[in-house]
Amino acid sequence: MKIAVFDSGFGSLSIIREIQKKFKGELIYFADQKNFPYGVKSKIELENIIKETTVLLEKKFSPELIVMASNTPTLLLNFSRISTKIIGVYPPLNDAVKISRTRNVAILGTRSIIQSENITKFIENCKVPNDIVVHKIDCSLLVELVESGKFLTDKEYCKNIIKEVLEDVFLDNSIDVATLSSTHLPFLESFLRLIFKNVKFLDPAENVANDVNNLIRDNDLQQNVLRIFTSGDVNLFKKNLQMMGINNEVSFLTT
Repeated sequence: MKIAVFDSGFGSLSIIREIQKKFKGELIYFADQKNFPYGVKSKIELENIIKETTVLLEKKFSPELIVMASNTPTLLLNFSRISTKIIGVYPPLNDAVKISRTRNVAILGTRSIIQSENITKFIENCKVPNDIVVHKIDCSLLVELVESGKFLTDKEYCKNIIKEVLEDVFLDNSIDVATLSSTHLPFLESFLRLIFKNVKFLDPAENVANDVNNLIRDNDLQQNVLRIFTSGDVNLFKKNLQMMGINNEVSFLTT
């Protein structure tokens, strides 16, 4: 069994680490850093990127399943038209609603998502109760902290940027639950929990891993294999991965 997982960089890792808890087999991780960030691309640009990437992964690896480990294309595109093998990542909004006490929850996402009609439709489809207020917050600057590697090398800078982006809106609106609706954001979770001790942050990775597990129940392999590719700077990406304790080889791959 072979699964390909991709996004515009580091984000896939937050999904992969959960998938590996439930799945034994070969994982292909493609960090499409050439096209980072997905979160500022137009819908047409994004659709072309996802189509090209899917074709590349299909031809190169013939995976049984492709995990599009990014909220942005998941919410903006009808990806079932691109490939029936793709599954995406959605904000765990219903989970947030269930545990909020202040009735104020936040979706933390990229600019493209936060400004789109698609996120409004997604919220409507979740049938959020009338007494719940959903705050949509552009966290593109936080995504950049992860992809640039600053979350590994400059922790004080990261804390300051996080406070600048979130502190006022969290306090002014009594937000007590927030969804990490960019797969890059879980890498900042330790900072977020330290700064906002009264806010619960929800990572969708476990939900995705459950979806994968449900689709591959017959898989009986006993060993994990992770192969890593990037369309960006191989040496820089490998260096940042090593700082995270990941010493796998990294190969160049592009459309």
